[in-house]
Amino acid sequence: MAYRKLGRETRQRRSILAGLTKTVILNGSVVTTEARAKEVRKFVDKLITYGKKGTLVSRRKALAFVHNDKEVVSKVFNELAKNYEGRNGGYTRIIKIKERIGDDSLQVKLELV
Repeated sequence: MAYRKLGRETRQRRSILAGLTKTVILNGSVVTTEARAKEVRKFVDKLITYGKKGTLVSRRKALAFVHNDKEVVSKVFNELAKNYEGRNGGYTRIIKIKERIGDDSLQVKLELV
């Protein structure tokens, strides 16, 4: 599976992706660069799929990814899984906003559908 390295070391990259994933789940959306949003989308969709399965193994995998943040995992399993039970994937959308002034990178809003 090909993935973006985002110009970071592995530990930094995993931490950034986990943090953005937590933000999307708790707040419903986040504004970030296009490359990061496309990577985070994969993890948000995967967490919601774990929530729809609802097994103990799924819960443990979700906890491992979000660094044992029980608030995020409980929201995924109790609220989001019920909202998306009739939907097969595609739980997020990316809306392009504008270019950032400093480095001209494309800013997007990643939000739950």
